[in-house]
Amino acid sequence: MTHTIEEPTRVGSAPSAAPRANSTLLVLYLSLGGLAFAVLQSLVAPALSTIGRDLGVSTGDISWVLTAYLLAASVLTPILGRLGDMVGKRRVLIGVLAALAAGTLLAALAPNLTVLIVARALQGAAGAILPLSIGIVRDELPREKVGVTVGLLSAIFGVGAGVGIVAAGPIVEHLSWHWLFWLPLVLVVVALLGAIFGMPESRVRTPGRLDMLGAAILSVSLVSLLLAVSKGQSWGWGEPKTVGLFLLGVVALIVFVLVELRVSEPLIDMRLMRIRGVWATDLVALILGFAMFGTFVLVPTLLQLPAVTGYGFGKTVSQAGLFLLPTVLMMVIFGPLAGLLDRRFGPKVPMFLGAVLVVVAFVLPALAHGATWQVLLSGVLTGAGIGLAFAAMSNAIIESVPAGQTGEASGVNTIARTIGSSIGAAVVAAVITSHSTPQGLPTDAAFTAGFWVCAGVAVLAVFAALALPSARRRHQQAVDAGVEDLPPEPVEVHLPHRQR
Repeated sequence: MTHTIEEPTRVGSAPSAAPRANSTLLVLYLSLGGLAFAVLQSLVAPALSTIGRDLGVSTGDISWVLTAYLLAASVLTPILGRLGDMVGKRRVLIGVLAALAAGTLLAALAPNLTVLIVARALQGAAGAILPLSIGIVRDELPREKVGVTVGLLSAIFGVGAGVGIVAAGPIVEHLSWHWLFWLPLVLVVVALLGAIFGMPESRVRTPGRLDMLGAAILSVSLVSLLLAVSKGQSWGWGEPKTVGLFLLGVVALIVFVLVELRVSEPLIDMRLMRIRGVWATDLVALILGFAMFGTFVLVPTLLQLPAVTGYGFGKTVSQAGLFLLPTVLMMVIFGPLAGLLDRRFGPKVPMFLGAVLVVVAFVLPALAHGATWQVLLSGVLTGAGIGLAFAAMSNAIIESVPAGQTGEASGVNTIARTIGSSIGAAVVAAVITSHSTPQGLPTDAAFTAGFWVCAGVAVLAVFAALALPSARRRHQQAVDAGVEDLPPEPVEVHLPHRQR
């Protein structure tokens, strides 16, 4: 068949005519799987030095634990998202959760760095959990529950990243780094059993064949770009291998687009990227991914600096992690709230409000970050903004594309967020490193510069959110694109937006 956004294939009865799954248990299982994956994404970073000392490896070598996870997630997310659309989202989700469980168990038992890197790559293969979960929610839940539920699932991914950073210190201090994997494994096993025994298989599919050529070219592009970003600081940004990887990644990405425009069944339908509700949302994901991980680097580093510097707070790793709890709490609250706003006004309003809050969250500490309340208030605003925007992004995607392409489109959005987070962490780390004392400690000016960089980048997210079509126009575009499960036309709010 020809894989287009106009003609999704629905196999079997329409979901509305089929028995519904237990929505509470369904959301619980999906939430646990998403939480476990997101926690594992950030849980290891604060403990890298401890793990490196225990395994007897260098700082450069142990960083591959993070890189392997990142590369596997980025490469496999679009492939598995597309596969879920083709053969059934539940079936692929079970495979993904099984890989996550195997990788987490292997990491908990890892006797050396090689085994740990392999384990982390297996964990990264679960990056498709979010797009698959969003697709399952869209297929199985009544339409009036989809917006709030998707908001909750999207917020959980931000929450998990925060929880990982908060929990890493106490776990390593009171147990050992192996427990960084034993504890999330419990969540993964429960989610896996729930997927096997508590979820029906979706009848919404887009039969076809997997575009292996496109998958190979995209993999080369993503691996090259992310290796250059994640290793650029240690290798040197001007080094031939760093520059070469950047060039290879860009060229491969261009070739990928050209190939996908020509094949009959592409891995990613490039026509999706022409929909303003899709490309603008992906741009917001890229930018806010940068901002979220920027704060996860800046705030703990500032809090852990010795108080004798005059600007550090002298906190332990565990104490610094607790300062992120307000951020996590706000994500939990504002994620579902975004779903309610989406139901009333469409996704543009919560996405715009979220981006504005993130800008304010970074401007505040850029102006002054010498008091505890300033750091806490920044965290509260960051959590509220990320919670609103991330949830709105997922809803904007599913309201812009047919049900048969949910996994495909959500997978691209997830990649954008992952790439943004990688760039954000690398850029902020480079800013901090470039402003250091003779003793190697970041200066106060380093944090001011880092917060201003994140604020400036977040401003771009505001403009990207404004690029989304108005509620009425987005609704009409979705109808024209063949989206059958739209909510009632939302109330028009006259935010500025670009006309076609």
